[in-house]
Amino acid sequence: MRHFGHISPAVRHDLFHMEPAEFTAASPARLLAAALGATLYSPATRPTLADDIRKQAARGVVSMVLCLEDSISDADVRDAEENLVRQFTALDEQGTAGPELPLLFIRVRTPEQIPDLARRLGSTVRRLAGFVLPKFTASRGPAFLDAVAEAEALSGLPRLYAMPVLETPDLLHLETRVEALAGISRTVNRYRERVLALRLGVTDFCSVYGLRRTSDMTAYDVQIVAGVIADVVNVLSRADGTGFTVTGPVWEYFRSQQRLFKPQLRRSPFLEEGVEELRTALIEHDLDGLLREIELDRANGLLGKTCIHPVHVTPVHALSVVSHEEFSDAQDILRPERTGGGVMRSAYTNKMNEVKPHRAWAERTMLRAEAFGVAREQVGFVDLLTAGLQA
Repeated sequence: MRHFGHISPAVRHDLFHMEPAEFTAASPARLLAAALGATLYSPATRPTLADDIRKQAARGVVSMVLCLEDSISDADVRDAEENLVRQFTALDEQGTAGPELPLLFIRVRTPEQIPDLARRLGSTVRRLAGFVLPKFTASRGPAFLDAVAEAEALSGLPRLYAMPVLETPDLLHLETRVEALAGISRTVNRYRERVLALRLGVTDFCSVYGLRRTSDMTAYDVQIVAGVIADVVNVLSRADGTGFTVTGPVWEYFRSQQRLFKPQLRRSPFLEEGVEELRTALIEHDLDGLLREIELDRANGLLGKTCIHPVHVTPVHALSVVSHEEFSDAQDILRPERTGGGVMRSAYTNKMNEVKPHRAWAERTMLRAEAFGVAREQVGFVDLLTAGLQA
């Protein structure tokens, strides 16, 4: 699979200076973590789940989570597990026709579910990329991660990945946060080869204080949440080789609400004929707030995003593409002859590139370029978004 693989090769050629790389579940974990993109969550109770997965793959989704936890009722867990087994069988029976399946993860409730599901899935477990581990802490984490290792051994797969979700009150409470983060860091580092990415449960964070952000506000406008995000990145996503990919929080809205503030999308990128209608549609679906949050995610060290509606996927991916200017800067910084440091004017003549301080940024940018591609010089976000939505 590849990002923007659902659009025609001719359109991709016109959009990309460097096209997104192809990848599979067997690709290096470093690339997979960067390429998760918009991870679409779906309740495991959906009776048409197999068809839904293939439909979303045809629309550009490359990672999905099939949820047995908060998205379903406690009373529905057993039925949801049985439905997952049926739906994986249906995926298998449909064969390889159609688009490549997304990376599929199951979000469980307990460690015991993990090897149990691996057994019940039988040979269809090969369709599974791993498990999402809820309410992850230093005390709960090892049992979950050992269970993933057990499931891998049972399935005979070369690797089943884990994605812990950081969402417990001890991360939010100031008096316990440092200890909680240090414990999580020790735990995930012991299982480093298995942990693909860390996910943030911002809805759970808000619930601790009875908060809920509106569609006019990003997670970063809720200061108590923004502080947790900053500390998670500080401890768990350092660029010194010890860090993990941390993904962005869920955007909850997909229908227009009554607005308190002005729309956050400037008109200027949408001034071309016919494209103003796209801006209006984005605002009507409360996606202007999502676009701002995606930009703030990346500015704060997060990559990828939890999504609960298909309409969120294309904006996440379009804003993940590396611009030609970013790529040019990263290339200049990483040139072999500049390993000794120094400073130079960017090729776009609008900024300073300082080799040593900007090196980690450049390396991350090149990894994102591999996963999402590099836009041509005159191609912007609106072009990528339009192409993705029209495919």
